[in-house]
Amino acid sequence: MSSAGGLSRRRVAGASSSSASDDAPSPSWTPNGPSSNGTVVTHAGSAFEGGSKVACDPRDLDQVQEDSRYGGRMPRLTIMEEVLLLGLKDKHGYLSFWNDSISYALRGCILIELALRRRIALVKDSNQRRSPLADRLVEVIDDKQTGETILDEALKMMKGQETDRMSINGWVDLLSGETWNVMKIGYQLKQVRERLAKGLVDKGVLRTEKRNFLLFDMATHPVADVRTKESIVARAVSLLTATTSAVPPSALDKEGTQCRVTRAVCLVCAAYAASVLDNAFGRLTYEDREAAFQRCDEVLAEFACWPFGSTSTTGTGGGRRREAVKIGMGNTTPSGRESVLGLVQEVKREMSGEEDLSFQLIAGVLEVLSKLDSLL
Repeated sequence: MSSAGGLSRRRVAGASSSSASDDAPSPSWTPNGPSSNGTVVTHAGSAFEGGSKVACDPRDLDQVQEDSRYGGRMPRLTIMEEVLLLGLKDKHGYLSFWNDSISYALRGCILIELALRRRIALVKDSNQRRSPLADRLVEVIDDKQTGETILDEALKMMKGQETDRMSINGWVDLLSGETWNVMKIGYQLKQVRERLAKGLVDKGVLRTEKRNFLLFDMATHPVADVRTKESIVARAVSLLTATTSAVPPSALDKEGTQCRVTRAVCLVCAAYAASVLDNAFGRLTYEDREAAFQRCDEVLAEFACWPFGSTSTTGTGGGRRREAVKIGMGNTTPSGRESVLGLVQEVKREMSGEEDLSFQLIAGVLEVLSKLDSLL
């Protein structure tokens, strides 16, 4: 008898031709043992002890081992895709034409995602520690493919550059095409936004439409799965409106996700640097929006240094301007650095030791993104 999935079941000695006897085990045989007449019978595809396993994909076992190795399963969406979703207009399906920051920020997110997946890290060299974090060299520690096209393409380029390693700042510039060296122009990742959008279409989050813009038609990608984007917005808002040191569960991805606190921090920091975070604050009042931006600036300042939480500055340029505006308006409420330090402690629990080189790389990328306004 053949099943719909292509698996077959062997008839055994003494089995009846009726459908009822096909389903119920016959007393004339025992699984993988001798029958009443002395012959040995086996049941192909049986689930009994000693029987062969059916439809076992070795890749499933590899995935389980990888999840246990990296502290949890990989999320459905990468950080780049989540940042892109925050920037997309839900119904129109395209990004703001005046946003010059998102392309550069997405390249930084690629490095962050590869570091979280334990593919790249900073070079372990005592001499390198004297250099600024963004100028330290990057190396590939695992060239196994991730299954994400853009990540694998970037990883392959980095692997090919192992003989002449480059810094965090250098890689973000090269992947963005921000270089005067014509010999390095081939390292630019082209059409990242469009490729990420098509990947989200394949995952069922977006759909593809054609839209007329006066002189030409352009493919747009409106949101198809509204709940997915709403969950990203809710996580970002929950993290940045919290006033206690405890991280609210609503600010994190599903239980069992790998490095979910670190991913939440990287999401809001990258969205802030890409100038798309304000799209998540549409339902907040003006005061709540300013407080959320101020908290995000404090989070970015605490994680854009190494060790995490060792900053002594008041934040980035945008945060200092908002702080000056608050003081000018007579609001002298102290900043919530204490609550941000609680977030730092949660992230440190996800690290592999005090000198985790992959997390040091993440800190270096966030330092580059924190200076994005001056770079552009």
